[in-house]
Amino acid sequence: MPLSMNREVFITCAVTGSGGTQDRSPHVPRSPKQIADSAIDAAKAGAAVVHCHVRDPETGKPSRALALYREVTERIRDAGEDVVLNLTAGMGGDIYFEGTEDMGRIGPRSDMAGAAERVAHVVECRPEICTLDCGTMNFNEADYVMVNTPGMLRDMAKRMTAAGVRIEIEAFDTGHLWLAKELVREGVIPEPVLVQLCMGVPWGAPDDLNTFMAMVNNVPSGWHWSAFALGRHQMPYVAASVFGGGNVRVGLEDNLWLDKGVLATNAQLVERAATIIENMGARVITPAEVRARLKLEKRAPL
Repeated sequence: MPLSMNREVFITCAVTGSGGTQDRSPHVPRSPKQIADSAIDAAKAGAAVVHCHVRDPETGKPSRALALYREVTERIRDAGEDVVLNLTAGMGGDIYFEGTEDMGRIGPRSDMAGAAERVAHVVECRPEICTLDCGTMNFNEADYVMVNTPGMLRDMAKRMTAAGVRIEIEAFDTGHLWLAKELVREGVIPEPVLVQLCMGVPWGAPDDLNTFMAMVNNVPSGWHWSAFALGRHQMPYVAASVFGGGNVRVGLEDNLWLDKGVLATNAQLVERAATIIENMGARVITPAEVRARLKLEKRAPL
């Protein structure tokens, strides 16, 4: 399809993620206060949306604890800085295998939960947006599989929609978009449809531009999309996404560096992205404009 540059761009900041980055940069937030403060700083820098995971405050390891999500949500909502809250629902589908012979037993690091448990924090905190990883894939982290079966996705999506939360599809490969289109056709994922193209996550879609355009060309007309790439390709993908007609995601979940040898903060990454967008002749839009575009309901503090 012909490219049509996006002139009205929203920035999502992925604040902390669930990867093992907690000891690689002092700027990766761990506690609910640190996560909320970093999210608010990103909003002040120009992010209309903040995408949040939670971590164990002591170890920095990823967590699904409902109390941590509740505290992050309340802190962001009470801060007085307008921003669209997007919570992950990607935890609870992690299988680790220990070797290749005992395949009938999952390893002790695995974290598997049912649909109700995986979305419990979404139902209680009622963010404006939450993520739905539309597929199962291998990750380049030992023998680790992210598990999202079609039945699990249908169940989780119905619970998210019943809670009044807009779904953000996360697609790590073209097959994930294929499944997402079927879920939209079935009405499991309601319109307006929002999708995040996740590039360069091993072993999903590589972050070369030919693969990126294959992903973009598989996004149906009328869907809203953003994209990101990992590490040093984060900022080039800001430009590529805008040029391709999409929105952008940056943040410490995907990249720790501002420049070679210079560790970034979330706010600095957002500021850099905003500069790229504006230098391309586009405009960074506000949380209110995102809500109007995606038909979001701003949540009052719980």
